[in-house]
Amino acid sequence: MIRWMMSICYLHSLQKPLLQCHCLPFTPFTPKTSHLNFHKVHKFFIQTPKEFNQHPIVTSFSSTTQKLYFYSSPTSISYSKLLSQCTSSKSLTPGMEIHAHVIKLRSSQDPRIRNLLINLYSKCRFFRYARKLVDESTEPDLVSWSALISGYSQNGFGKEAISAFYEMHLLGVKCNEFTFPSVLKACTVTKDLWLGRQVHGTVVVTGFENDEFVANSLLVLYAKGGEFVDSRKLFDAIPERSVVSWNALLSCYVQSDSCGEAIDLFKDMVLSGIRPNEFSLSCMINACAGLEDSNQGRKMHGYLIKLAYDLDLFSSNSLVDMYAKVGSLEDAIHVFEEIEKPDIISWNAVIAGCVLSEYHHRAIELFGKMNRSGICPNMYTISSALKACAGMGLLEMGRQLHSCLIKMDIGSDSFLGVGLIDMYSKCELMTDARLVFKSMPEKDLIAWNAVITGHSQNGDDIEAVSLFPLMRKEGVGINQITLSTVLKSIATLRADHICSQVHAFCVKAGFESDNYVANSLIDAYGKCGHIEAANRVFKESPIVDLVAFTSMITAYSQDGQGEDALKLYLEMQDRDIKPDSFLCSSLLNACANLSAYEQGKQIHVHVLKFGFTSDIFAGNSLVNMYAKCGSIDDADRAFAEIPQRGIVSWSAMIGGLAQHGHGKEALQLFHQMLIDGVPPNHITLVSVLCACNHAGLVAEAQHYFKSMKKLFGIEPMPEHYACMIDLLGRAGKLDEAMELMNIMPFQANASVWGALLGAARIHKNVELGQQAAEMLFALEPEKSGTHVLLANIYASAGMWDNVAKMRRLMKDSKVKKEPGMSWIEIKDKIYTFIVGDKSNSRSKEIYAKLDELSDLLNKAGYVPMLDVDLHDIDPSEKEQNLYHHSEKLAVAFGLIVTPPGAPIRVKKNLRICLDCHTVFKYICKIVSREIIVRDINRFHQFRDGSCSCGDYW
Repeated sequence: MIRWMMSICYLHSLQKPLLQCHCLPFTPFTPKTSHLNFHKVHKFFIQTPKEFNQHPIVTSFSSTTQKLYFYSSPTSISYSKLLSQCTSSKSLTPGMEIHAHVIKLRSSQDPRIRNLLINLYSKCRFFRYARKLVDESTEPDLVSWSALISGYSQNGFGKEAISAFYEMHLLGVKCNEFTFPSVLKACTVTKDLWLGRQVHGTVVVTGFENDEFVANSLLVLYAKGGEFVDSRKLFDAIPERSVVSWNALLSCYVQSDSCGEAIDLFKDMVLSGIRPNEFSLSCMINACAGLEDSNQGRKMHGYLIKLAYDLDLFSSNSLVDMYAKVGSLEDAIHVFEEIEKPDIISWNAVIAGCVLSEYHHRAIELFGKMNRSGICPNMYTISSALKACAGMGLLEMGRQLHSCLIKMDIGSDSFLGVGLIDMYSKCELMTDARLVFKSMPEKDLIAWNAVITGHSQNGDDIEAVSLFPLMRKEGVGINQITLSTVLKSIATLRADHICSQVHAFCVKAGFESDNYVANSLIDAYGKCGHIEAANRVFKESPIVDLVAFTSMITAYSQDGQGEDALKLYLEMQDRDIKPDSFLCSSLLNACANLSAYEQGKQIHVHVLKFGFTSDIFAGNSLVNMYAKCGSIDDADRAFAEIPQRGIVSWSAMIGGLAQHGHGKEALQLFHQMLIDGVPPNHITLVSVLCACNHAGLVAEAQHYFKSMKKLFGIEPMPEHYACMIDLLGRAGKLDEAMELMNIMPFQANASVWGALLGAARIHKNVELGQQAAEMLFALEPEKSGTHVLLANIYASAGMWDNVAKMRRLMKDSKVKKEPGMSWIEIKDKIYTFIVGDKSNSRSKEIYAKLDELSDLLNKAGYVPMLDVDLHDIDPSEKEQNLYHHSEKLAVAFGLIVTPPGAPIRVKKNLRICLDCHTVFKYICKIVSREIIVRDINRFHQFRDGSCSCGDYW
């Protein structure tokens, strides 16, 4: 009893006045001796005939009551029957008229009629009169209290139901098997498991624990409170379990997302001989939807047909929803079409299913069909329609839906507001999306995420990042979606300082161990060039999955650390993580940057093995890799296998042909691209101009450059001007090159002046070389290439004093010349060489091979080009230095370690010198080998005594 009294104190502290239209404020219950007096109520009923008598049900009941009153003696049985009918149909108005007649005939003190009235008012949510009847009753019995408690409980007023239960208990009225379920339901509604356990104790004491309805209410209470062990114990203790008991536990499992346990329980139910009903099967269909298990879902569909529940609307709606969620949209539509009279839930399920499967056009068609059928959409229908509009970019229809929401007076709903923000964002109207956001009375986390994501997806990354601190200032919480979206924008902006701040916030907020956030941090740090920070996050991540490996490998690849990217891929293979097409693309790009032809071919094997041959990303990366590894034939084959070539595919192949000196072939491919209806972008046109440049096609380049705007709507950018100036300079048209630079609509950058300096070197124009070099010293003082090229120009003119001055200037300015370096890949290993290198374990063989080749070269007519050596030293020393250039060492090593006839592929970090270029033309013919050299500008494919560049580079 002490515990009960404590509970009463607890209860009264929770009490809140209900809405006036529903019930009266509670006061501690005290028995009253006065009789019930509804004189005012009766007067109210009599004086308002217009409000009641026009209702068709009222007319029917009025005629019945009038006959009873005038032609016979009314009995409580007659009124009881009428009140029961009113309660069943929840017809409040006729019931109130009957109540008036009861008062007029002074029959309101009849306990049976009073209880029926309490039940009527409770079920109709008119608690003010239900409670008044209880309070003014001299001795309210169990039926009165049960009716009131049941009404409260069924209508979601859990606290009021518990309060009434306490008052009833204090009056000594004992519960029965009908009252306990209502009280327990109230405990479930209020999530008051502590109180529920006390009621459970009372159930045991009073001996109702074996009643099935009471037991069912108890197991639902414990299950929804998360106590599934106790719930299952109660279920197992029920002596005779009907389908209702099984359904109760099944429903709890499904609602708690324990769908696997629900399926197992259903199997036990069938094995125990219990025949499932439509509720059981609908519950199981929802479980299959939660598990995305189409096989189990089809089995449940079979049960529905077998047990003749397939025409049940509730079950059919569940089937539509299930098939849509497991990806069987056609089955969902088929089930929907078999529904004789689909309701709003049916339409919502099938339209949402179409949107989920991204069949947006079908969703819009069904939405229109629903409107024509006369069923009005609700907020869920319009939400799905907005998603479909967003998916298809149907701005006008989206605006119409927005107007409908305003007319329906639900335009400010948060759920729909997010849908509108998403729709306007995907239609690239962020101004409208922000207006919707600002008009929302309550901006929750989902709304903030939607508007941040919208800005990020539309390229407005600065605004997306700027919204993050405002969101925090408003006190709105964050989740992994918020952080990942912000980090994505930070990665695009390359804002490394902001990235570290957001990282610190992630740690502070406890998100550093979230896999989604960790992967976003790796990607952001990688794109900001902070590879060490990205690697640290990668190693500290609790779950390293495919996304984490892809982000880290991509970071290595983009930073030029291809070897580390390939090593990390080997580690990923050791963990038995299978790659996807994006990872293969990153690995192929790493191989391209390394010119790692053999390793690139191995990744190609993985592309074939895992079925990515038709993937456009993998296909484009294959073209790029083979082109940059010097195998333009393999690149062409990879290009031919791409099923749907986009602008990236065409640009990669055109650029590859240009780099290999196949200018005419590149232009032919460009024409084919235009015939296929693919419009070029500015990158494609850079590749076209480069193709003309590498092949010396001046007239063709001038045609494309002058017609860029007219033919393709693309204004020339600095890189287009740089390419044209370089082309004109190489062709000896220095005056035209200078004129083009002077009329250029923007300031000349380092690329433009570098092109002029290169042209000055080729044509030994000291004056132009000095002018270009002075500009480059100001723009890029740390670059050694300018000093070297100018020194080259002086040396070619015999101005050795000026060469010496350049060397002193480099020394005084602490500018270090980048050493010439070449490397060659042999059996998945990279071998690097510098001039005069003797660090290789087979150096003696390499120099012996060079001596052997020297004799053969001399016999073939080769004469060393001593003027390419800038050192003012003896000619014999210059000749010795030329023989020991890094690219010659790499080629000699390749001749030793590769099988006869195999092509030799060498990469060099600087421009190949004229002497090495000449030597390789002789060597390829002497040894009958193809030699492919990739220098900083292009590829040189030496074959049969000539180079693919046509000696124009």
